[in-house]
Amino acid sequence: MLPHLLLLFLAFSLVSSFECPADCSCQSQSTIFCINRRSNTVPRVPASTVNLYIFQNGINALTQNDFTGLVELDMIDLSQNELGEVPDGVFKMLSKLKNLDLSSNVITHIFKDSFSGLVQLERLYLHQNLIQSIHPEAFQGLEMLLELKLQGNKLTSLPSLQLPRLLLLDLSYNNIPNLGVSDLQTPHLEALKMASLGLASLDDDLIASLGNLHELDISMNQIAEVPHALKQDSLKGLIKLNLAANQLGELRKEDFQKLIGLQELDLSGVNLQGFPQDFFQSFPRLTYLAAAENPFNCLCPLAWFPGWLHEKTVNLLRPEETRCHFPPTNAGKRLSALEHKDFGCPPATTFLIKSPSGSTAAPQVPTTSPETTHTNAILPPPPPSGQTLDSKTDILPSESPASPSSTSGEYEQHICPANICLNGGTCNFDPMGQLGCLCPSGTSGLYCENTDNVPEPPKPSATEMSMAAPTILAKLNAISSRQVTSTSILLDLHRFIKTRPNIRGIRLTYRNLSGPDRRPIILSVPASYPEYTLRGLIPNCTYSVCASPLGERMNSRANSSVETGSCTEAHTAGVPLTSLEPRVETQSSLTYTLIPAVAALALVLVLALVAGMIICLRKKSQSKAGMELELGPADPDDPTEVEGIKVCPENGGNGTLPHKQAELDHCHTTQTLPSLQQNGILDYEVPLMQGHSPSNNNRSSLKASYF
Repeated sequence: MLPHLLLLFLAFSLVSSFECPADCSCQSQSTIFCINRRSNTVPRVPASTVNLYIFQNGINALTQNDFTGLVELDMIDLSQNELGEVPDGVFKMLSKLKNLDLSSNVITHIFKDSFSGLVQLERLYLHQNLIQSIHPEAFQGLEMLLELKLQGNKLTSLPSLQLPRLLLLDLSYNNIPNLGVSDLQTPHLEALKMASLGLASLDDDLIASLGNLHELDISMNQIAEVPHALKQDSLKGLIKLNLAANQLGELRKEDFQKLIGLQELDLSGVNLQGFPQDFFQSFPRLTYLAAAENPFNCLCPLAWFPGWLHEKTVNLLRPEETRCHFPPTNAGKRLSALEHKDFGCPPATTFLIKSPSGSTAAPQVPTTSPETTHTNAILPPPPPSGQTLDSKTDILPSESPASPSSTSGEYEQHICPANICLNGGTCNFDPMGQLGCLCPSGTSGLYCENTDNVPEPPKPSATEMSMAAPTILAKLNAISSRQVTSTSILLDLHRFIKTRPNIRGIRLTYRNLSGPDRRPIILSVPASYPEYTLRGLIPNCTYSVCASPLGERMNSRANSSVETGSCTEAHTAGVPLTSLEPRVETQSSLTYTLIPAVAALALVLVLALVAGMIICLRKKSQSKAGMELELGPADPDDPTEVEGIKVCPENGGNGTLPHKQAELDHCHTTQTLPSLQQNGILDYEVPLMQGHSPSNNNRSSLKASYF
């Protein structure tokens, strides 16, 4: 019982003697976390500390006294502080230290003895600093070093690294365009990362010296073709290869034949239009593939790719960014989601023609003619009669599809995929239903994608060349614009591509000459695009567009078409004033309606006025005729006649003829007078004046109706 009490008392005394530093967290006596202390000095910790985490503390300087007595330290994390340098011999007493993290500080230079005494150091992290130079002997003595991270600094050169045990070296995001075998004497290196160093090539001897390499990253450099160094036998054990963001263009199977152990391949943003059908046969172990941000031509030669992905269970990374760029029917679609029929391949359908009896069937054999036009349609199989068709036999496209009633055969109606034929070719189906393209002169291929080489004309003299060079160059290099809308410009690149049959692609540079921001925008377009549409433009602006072969260096001060390639200008249309259209239309419609109405009303008024005058004249003449019948001819000297007073008044013209009342009642009837009939006046009718006694002098009370 007594021994147990003694042991308990001893343990209690040891725990009470250990004190965790202020503002720190101690999970045990060996591991201490001092995070976000906001102090510019290193905290005092017990001598038994093994793992010390003091990141994000604001420490701006180190001294040897900071680590005095800490001989058991295995790991120090000083990342995300404000250290500007690593003084000589500051870690000299830490002979057991294996992991040192100085990343994300503001260190600018590494001195000769910055890491002296660290004979057991295995991992040194110096990334994300401002390091401009490293002393040539700064890493001497670090023979146990396994990992060295220097990415994200401002290095322009690298000291000779004689690190026999080094397995990982990361130099990415510096400016070291040249790296040779003398720079890396690291025979056991497994992972080499050199992204964005400005490399134009990859040294063959350097790769040959790295026989244990498993991972190679040379992405985001200026490599214009697949490096010859990848054909080294030393890369048979390579597992991961990253070639992203290099303008490689076309890939060839023979450039990758040595990479039989490859499991991960990144080809994102390398200006790929497709893969050769047998390209991936060299990688039987391939598991992950990245091919995002490439302008894929989703035509028949690439129809095998989606099926291959599913069959081999290859994981396509970033599938949302792996999309078709051509033809327009597939543009923007995910490549892995397309089916075989979406690639516009010729249909594999057998067409049978009914015999007259209807009991047998035989394939139709197309006929040929010496005047046929050359096509690239796939020929049908040979007929069973033993006749053979020459592989160069041309087939005439059918001018119009035969109706079922006019032929004994039944054909399926085919629709050509939009814009499947390139370089001005015309899509058509032959009598067997096979899809093909009618190619213009100078082009060939299944889709007219190839441009035939035209024999060079005889060279003119030097004088003629000097005089004609500007004119010829301007004609050959010319690009043109058409179908200009308010937000887009369709560029015609036929002539530009035809005069450069061997270019890998086209660099389009356009800028807005009408706006304050005239910075150029650069696009990479495949050489197989005879037309390209610039979209998202600003209405009512003038744009300058220049084309040059992809891969050629551009002179920023060049103004002539000889230096910059071919240029053109186009002015986008303005936005239509749609808000004014309804008002204008309404006004126009109202005008067209009012003019005929006013004219018709005026005509009616004129006719009514004329009719009224005629009726008045007739009444006057009728009244006069009636008086003459009753009283005899009027006396020309009669004052009443002169004054226009009609005879046939109610009480007589002068009040002396009351006995005429009965006889004058016939003036109110509608019967024609016999005397008028005898005189030929057949249209006379007495005016209707009903409900009151008529008096020719009471005109103010009479309102004749004209309707």
